[in-house]
Amino acid sequence: MIKSYKSLIADGGIDTIPLHTNDGKTGYRVKKFELLAHKPGNEHNESVVKIFTIPQTTTDAFIDFTDNTLLAAGYYRDDASRIYSQSETVIFDNAIINQDIYITHVDVEAGQSVNYYIELEQVDLTEDQALVAIVKNLRNEQ
Repeated sequence: MIKSYKSLIADGGIDTIPLHTNDGKTGYRVKKFELLAHKPGNEHNESVVKIFTIPQTTTDAFIDFTDNTLLAAGYYRDDASRIYSQSETVIFDNAIINQDIYITHVDVEAGQSVNYYIELEQVDLTEDQALVAIVKNLRNEQ
């Protein structure tokens, strides 16, 4: 089963997608992560959108793949002058998660909002797999 989530996130915004269950036996894997300007062709923007496995209190435009709580990162650029074409780069981990995820956004150029679209594949977990995912998440929070 595929679940999809889409939203508009403001510059400096943090969104939460609730995925946790009482028993932790439902896991998810990112299958698609896309970005699109709020007003394509009408505004400059240079957006960095990241997905984390732990709650975030701040946002920044730095991408550090050594951060084991970073599940995905996307970079989107659009130019209102139409001299430069839009570009998008998205990279995501194949990890299975069973807790909430947190999306952050920073527009390093003009403070614009950006749309995101995420598809998550639902995966049934055994008790052992659920426990490993929960312990990994707890370890990351420390």
